[in-house]
Amino acid sequence: MKKRIVLILIIASFSCENETKSNGKLNIVTTTSMITDLVKNIGGDYVNLQGLMGSGVDPHLYKASEGDVTKLVEANVIFYNGLHLEGKLVDVFEKMGNATKTPIALGEELNKSTLIGSDYFASNYDPHVWFDIAYFKQFASKVAQVLSENDPANAENYKSNAETYLNELEALQSKIKATIETLPKEKRILVTAHDAFNYFGKAYDFEVVGLQGFSTATEAGVQDVQKLSAFIIERNIKAIFVESSVPKRTIEALQAAVKSKGHDVEIGGTLYSDALGNAGTAEGTYIGMFEYNVNTIVGALK
Repeated sequence: MKKRIVLILIIASFSCENETKSNGKLNIVTTTSMITDLVKNIGGDYVNLQGLMGSGVDPHLYKASEGDVTKLVEANVIFYNGLHLEGKLVDVFEKMGNATKTPIALGEELNKSTLIGSDYFASNYDPHVWFDIAYFKQFASKVAQVLSENDPANAENYKSNAETYLNELEALQSKIKATIETLPKEKRILVTAHDAFNYFGKAYDFEVVGLQGFSTATEAGVQDVQKLSAFIIERNIKAIFVESSVPKRTIEALQAAVKSKGHDVEIGGTLYSDALGNAGTAEGTYIGMFEYNVNTIVGALK
């Protein structure tokens, strides 16, 4: 019932098309912390930015609150990942798309023929595309375009900010590549709580195995744990990893299963997968998160 009321409120509000700017700036609403950081870098001080999901929030399971509805109604532009990452918000965004304001699904802008397939999502694509920096660069270009179209007076500022950020992403790519090249290819096996790192694996030649599927809405069973523990022993994998937005009990159960068979595997650290770290820290930015993850992975697997 509550979900139905929320949808009715959104439809009614957007049908009225009551869009206003605050202090002459665009009101921007974003979903995941990765997209919030991206828009912050490009929009800068020229926009009023509000992100719905903070550190450690799982976008697969996130539900819109009444406060979120107010933010969405008052937004001039809404950016989200799409590809059904924000599963519980899909109905909300689809209803908005049928009204007078269409949220921008950045993932839908990508060439689908290059994406990784998935049976777990209605889009049939793995939505964790930000783990390929090349895709995130495409996100940046699209954000700059949309902001410029909605605020022509600051178009040059958005263009300049985007160019600066794209250069920073280029530098990140080079730095990440150099770090990963210190890890022998036979040791590039990444075992995590769920399959969030397949684009990372494809880009940097890692074999990636998740205990759960692409979505954290699925549950890992006893057979999944036993099968993966046997894989870890067979491949002599040194470390496995917890994810910040997924309960660590699943990885701890996997570690226990390996130990019960007379072998040992370390928990190599916590990786940021579906959300950035705390605001105000290096890991609270996309670039800092990516660098932290790679340093953690390489350091534990060497």
